[in-house]
Amino acid sequence: MMANDIWFTPTHEWVRVTGDVAEVGITDHAQEELGDVALVQLPDVGRVLQLGEKFGEIESIKAVSELYSPLTGEIIEINEDLETSPEQVNDDPYGEGWMVKIRLAEPDEVGKLLSEAGYQTVLDKE
Repeated sequence: MMANDIWFTPTHEWVRVTGDVAEVGITDHAQEELGDVALVQLPDVGRVLQLGEKFGEIESIKAVSELYSPLTGEIIEINEDLETSPEQVNDDPYGEGWMVKIRLAEPDEVGKLLSEAGYQTVLDKE
């Protein structure tokens, strides 16, 4: 289930933008492919990310995957609940399973993200 207010990346991150802040997580497809999430490593608040830069890792029983920033900006909040409850990524990837909030430095980058239909095209090619 995907919501209409969410944008996507080809590397399976989702983005929900409110004003100049982007909430970021991994897609439902990504969490299904990973299986049970055991650990989420997130960056420190205050770190400035460039578009496409690695910002963390997510580990499951099956694999370790890198997380990439979908937008340029500063980390203003991380989901600290994931330290003790990483399964929230599996249970609610578009809600309680969010990972970071980024204050946008380049709001025009949002226009480069994929719509739900565009993301579905990426999935169809996998």
